[in-house]
Amino acid sequence: MSRERVARRFYRMDSSNDLLEFMDRGYTAQHENRWNFEVAWEAANKVGGIYTVIRSKAFVSTEEMGDQYCLIGPYKETSARTEVEEADFPHNSPLHLAVQTLRDQGFKVVTGTWLVDGNPQIILFDIGSAAWKLDEYKQELWNTCNLGIPHLDIEANDAVILGYLVCQFISEFRQVAEDYSDVPPRIVVHCHEWQAGVGLIALRTRHVDVATVFTTHATLLGRYLCAGKTDFYNNLDKFNVDEEAGKRQIYHRYCMERAATHLAHTFTTVSDITGFEAEHLLKRKPDVITPNGLNIKKFAALHEFQNLHAVSKEKIHEFVRGHFYGHYDFDLDKTLYFFIAGRYEFGNKGADIFIEALARLNHYLKTSRPDTTVVAFLIFPARINNFNVESLRGHAVTKSLRDTINDIQQKIGRRMYELCLSGRMPDAQDLLQKEDTIKIKRCLYALQRNGLPPVTTHNVVDDWNDPVLNSIRRCNLFNTVNDRVKVVFHPEFLLSTNPLFGLDYEEFVRGCHLGVFPSYYEPWGYTPAECDTSV
Repeated sequence: MSRERVARRFYRMDSSNDLLEFMDRGYTAQHENRWNFEVAWEAANKVGGIYTVIRSKAFVSTEEMGDQYCLIGPYKETSARTEVEEADFPHNSPLHLAVQTLRDQGFKVVTGTWLVDGNPQIILFDIGSAAWKLDEYKQELWNTCNLGIPHLDIEANDAVILGYLVCQFISEFRQVAEDYSDVPPRIVVHCHEWQAGVGLIALRTRHVDVATVFTTHATLLGRYLCAGKTDFYNNLDKFNVDEEAGKRQIYHRYCMERAATHLAHTFTTVSDITGFEAEHLLKRKPDVITPNGLNIKKFAALHEFQNLHAVSKEKIHEFVRGHFYGHYDFDLDKTLYFFIAGRYEFGNKGADIFIEALARLNHYLKTSRPDTTVVAFLIFPARINNFNVESLRGHAVTKSLRDTINDIQQKIGRRMYELCLSGRMPDAQDLLQKEDTIKIKRCLYALQRNGLPPVTTHNVVDDWNDPVLNSIRRCNLFNTVNDRVKVVFHPEFLLSTNPLFGLDYEEFVRGCHLGVFPSYYEPWGYTPAECDTSV
């Protein structure tokens, strides 16, 4: 284990006993030549709940395995820039030797540590660098599994490339690890969801001597069936799975998932209901149910929660002031913040029910509680091309007003100080001068708005076919002055680098009053759990 990684963890230990126990664990895994590779499309690449699963377990896994634990995923430059600290593995490490072998073969491989609790090692494969091998990989997949992949399914093609790169790396690694210790290497490869399943299929068909685990967090066919408004749970044992997958043009993806399920040494799911679903749709009963968990920070006193809520809520206040400038006629002390968030599955996540409930709430508040306002946020990552110019402008003009007033306040303070020193009582004309009034008037003119506040913070690609926006239009939630329910669709995950909010998702949740999750299909439900631990 590298000296730097030991030192980095030393400062997180409560006592010397904790450090000794940690070093003993890492040494034991190294001495026994045990390795654990976790393969997922969402390693350092946030798409949905699997990102949270892997991130949450990373700290415990690195505490247990040390440098014998490593994550593997695709290289997504946009995510990797902010999530990964790039660095080469130590030159005497079998990881470095295996990575270098792949690089010598012409593949781009990015290595380093993931910037989350535990700082786990991570290997990311650039799929584009192996695109020239796609036909060869697909031919092998057909020869070994009779599994054909359509040429136009880009995501499935990418999954095939990633899978065979993973298999090639693990094969090279196992050969190197033989010389790393006198003890034969014991390697576990844990693959999550169908995008990582091809790697498991390739390892088994090439007879690589490793143990494999496949975890499905939600079956692919289950997602599609529920999105199609079927009576899913009452008819699980009645579906003709091949026919249903074929009708939805996902038969090849379904076969990839099913093949990984049956080839894995151990098959797991995250809940009993998902296990029941897998038994009927994937035709294998899970060997183990492995419920997900969250790393929860415990606060010593209740006021710490209250303070964090106040800080985060103030940042949301600032967003609301900018977004609704020109129509900012409501009292923030009488405003409630609601939200729904998750993977963009309009029906499965209950966004349709949420929006219709907001329309009814809007009618109720207008007739009975006109002094109360609800701002409802919908956080779903959709296809976008940029920020909404009107939304950015709102934050620019409100910032200009705030900076102008702060500057005038400082000048007034200095004038009051000078006048009082001279023994005079200041009056209004001495404090607020004409030039200050002109500056304020300019800011007020800039705050004038001709149209309504935007419903979305970004420009959504093909917005006329977007289900959230169409539902908002149908329910007439247009953020007018008379509406007591205001709607903000944020089609991107929240990060602290976001210029509109400046909040991570966990901080945003803590600043809101209510999260609403009327999901029809929810194999585990991370978002409600995150609310429970943040608010």
